Amino acid sequence: MKNLYRKNNFYLEKAELEKLTGALSASYQDGFGVNVEEGANLPRRREILSVTAKLEELLFPGFDGEERYRFDTMQYRIGQLLESLYSELCQLTVRCFCYMCKKSGSNHDCRTEERSRKAVTALLNALPDLRDIARSDIDAAYAGDPAARSTDEIIISYPAVKAIEIQRMAHVLYKHDVPFIPRMMTEYAHSITGIDINPGAEIGRGFFIDHGTGVVIGETARIGNNVRLYQGVTLGALSFPKDSCGMLVKGLRRHPTIEDNVTIYANATVLGDVTIGAGSVLGGNVWVTEDLPPGTKVVASAENLIRYRKEDAK
Repeated sequence: MKNLYRKNNFYLEKAELEKLTGALSASYQDGFGVNVEEGANLPRRREILSVTAKLEELLFPGFDGEERYRFDTMQYRIGQLLESLYSELCQLTVRCFCYMCKKSGSNHDCRTEERSRKAVTALLNALPDLRDIARSDIDAAYAGDPAARSTDEIIISYPAVKAIEIQRMAHVLYKHDVPFIPRMMTEYAHSITGIDINPGAEIGRGFFIDHGTGVVIGETARIGNNVRLYQGVTLGALSFPKDSCGMLVKGLRRHPTIEDNVTIYANATVLGDVTIGAGSVLGGNVWVTEDLPPGTKVVASAENLIRYRKEDAK
């Protein structure tokens, strides 16, 4: 009788299993795409989802998760949550800093625990201010969307709120040079909302993204106060400079600056290190690659539209 591994009535011969195991194991030996204890030991996606969920709960208690809050016991519960989050997030950031220290080949103390505590403490200390900024975002959504019936409806159901507020929290860690975690947080938000905001983007108060699907905001973008975007808007880079070896140069400003009180309608594209002046309006489907002075209105020319009548199709 053949030596078989059995599971759910499917059979795999031992020799075949050993062959497959050996081939895959050999492919792991260079360390590429392997997250092991003695190597990188980077955060896992589920760990990032856990801390992100806790941060969201601290921002808007009672809207997510299983906890049911009462005002008379809220302070105790929030204290528990902060204590748990601090420990969890510090451990994750230490692992990220250790990875970057090893990658740089440094033989000296990289102060990973000190840097981790500083970054996590900064984020937790920022939460009251982030709640105040979130209020301005939600007020902007309520004022700008006639379909909104209440601010609670916006908090509980609008994808832009989740994407924006997760980005704001991730941005604090980004500013403290925490590797991996900020991007993992914003890509989680991207995956469930369709809104892609890099954690490096700087965003002012009263920011509203209507509908939101397909919005892309690059790493070095700067967005002022009371800016409104619609679905499909891209604030992207026009070109990617390369060094003498043909590698992309990192860290350069390459995305737009959007000043206060600008509205950008659906599927508009703004590329490069350009400035869109305060109070400007960009119509749907326009393509902008140069600075615009304050108060500018840009729309697609009606003369360039092609119209067909039913009679023309005959």
